[in-house]
Amino acid sequence: MPELLPTKVSYTPGEPVKVEVRGLEAPAAATVYHLGDPVTTVEVVADGIVDFGPLDPGGYGVELGASRTAVEVTGDRRAGLRYGFVADYRPDRDLDAVTDNLRRLHLTAVQFYDWAYRHADLLGGGDRYDDALGQPVSLDTVASLVKACHQVGADALGYAAVYGVGRDEWPDWQHRALLQPSGEPYGLGDFLDLVDPSAPDWLAHFTGDLRAAVSRAGFDGFHLDQYGYPKRAVRPDGETVDLAEAFGSLIDGVRAELPEARLVFNNVNDFPTWRTGAHPQDAVYVEVWPPHVTLDHLADVVRRARAAGQGKPVVIAAYQHVYDSASTEASDLATALTMATLFSHGATHLLAGEADRILVDPYYVRNHRTEASTAALLKRWYDFLVEHAELLLPATIADVTGSYTQVYNDDCDVTYAGVEVADAAQPGAVWRRVTEASGRLVVHLVNLTGQTDALWDAPRETPGDPGPAVLRVRRTGANLPRVRVADPDRGARLVDVPVRIDGDHAVADLPAPHLWQLVLIDPT
Repeated sequence: MPELLPTKVSYTPGEPVKVEVRGLEAPAAATVYHLGDPVTTVEVVADGIVDFGPLDPGGYGVELGASRTAVEVTGDRRAGLRYGFVADYRPDRDLDAVTDNLRRLHLTAVQFYDWAYRHADLLGGGDRYDDALGQPVSLDTVASLVKACHQVGADALGYAAVYGVGRDEWPDWQHRALLQPSGEPYGLGDFLDLVDPSAPDWLAHFTGDLRAAVSRAGFDGFHLDQYGYPKRAVRPDGETVDLAEAFGSLIDGVRAELPEARLVFNNVNDFPTWRTGAHPQDAVYVEVWPPHVTLDHLADVVRRARAAGQGKPVVIAAYQHVYDSASTEASDLATALTMATLFSHGATHLLAGEADRILVDPYYVRNHRTEASTAALLKRWYDFLVEHAELLLPATIADVTGSYTQVYNDDCDVTYAGVEVADAAQPGAVWRRVTEASGRLVVHLVNLTGQTDALWDAPRETPGDPGPAVLRVRRTGANLPRVRVADPDRGARLVDVPVRIDGDHAVADLPAPHLWQLVLIDPT
């Protein structure tokens, strides 16, 4: 099949939306759809760039025969965050495959992991050096990768640990150490010790390094990392440091010194999301670890992050270690159910990056090369995310499951013959959730039949077939609601299903879901 690649990861209102066609064997029509309705069609006669002209703000699907992609049009590029990564800065590396992947997956920002010379001396190695763990880095390659991101409309965010100091720099900063009860400094492995991130002298040094990195490499902002510990510690001068407060002060300080930068702070295992979420950063980002091991745990983390962020986009770093120990098929199913949970609850997933890699380890250099099935899965699901973003991600979306479903409410629900519908991620059931998005109802159906547990980072069994469902929704007035259905694996474009009257309710038969089915209900 031909491949469709948007020329950019996102477009602005008034800007022509352009899609590159590769591998076309015969002339065909390319059609743009918004929530399943056709918007415009262009005849394509050969490989090259297809210009659809300007489109209104929103997410769109683009189809040419059986080939698909998606495009986003937005007036605020930082209102959402689809996050990727790079971790290879060797001299003269190829960049085209990286930008193709950014376009293919619509990644709007890229974390430049471990690009710096040292954690407490970002640019001290000259133009070429080995990083703190021995990986070769060319600053010219870093700058070229930044420019490559800009060419396709993505932001480049440099990784910066907010309180890590290496052995060579430690004599200058040990007076700001975070001390264990034994008196030894907290550290990471055998190569970093930790300092108070809010200490004025450290903060001045840290922000100065960040400004220099913007000047040298061209970064648009920074990924501000921590390690999740300690929660509280004492400095050598006897001062007690509350790290939740200190991290908030650090974010404030970086924002003050770099007012235009895109900032993403890592709330490791949800610490301290409740405190940092309201501070001036551009997303609420959480890296999850045990005890956050189930799909329900992921959903709860997203709910807390959305509440704390006060409208900021939410990104969850959920590394799929499962690929290291299970088959690709079982691991792909785990990844899909992870994405279904995150996307349906209003978050995106840091997983994909480089040209063909996904994250299976917190040390991003230790990544996993994707098999063809995984690459195809990511493309389908990231397209689906972009195409239906207005039904998934806005901060105004409300969870109304408890207000609409089951017998007492009797406003909107689904039933399957012989398969339970559950309000939580229950193995063997279909996990049902209902949200309200700009006056519409959205029903999310996640298929957990065939599973014996609800772990997100574990091999998954072949999903069971719950069969078709019956949707019942209370009518508004005499009109029938419009009901549309989409599934990233079985039919990504929203299509109408017939609706019939049953007293005060409308009834529709829904096709069986594969892993995640989205049902859109327009009440009138």
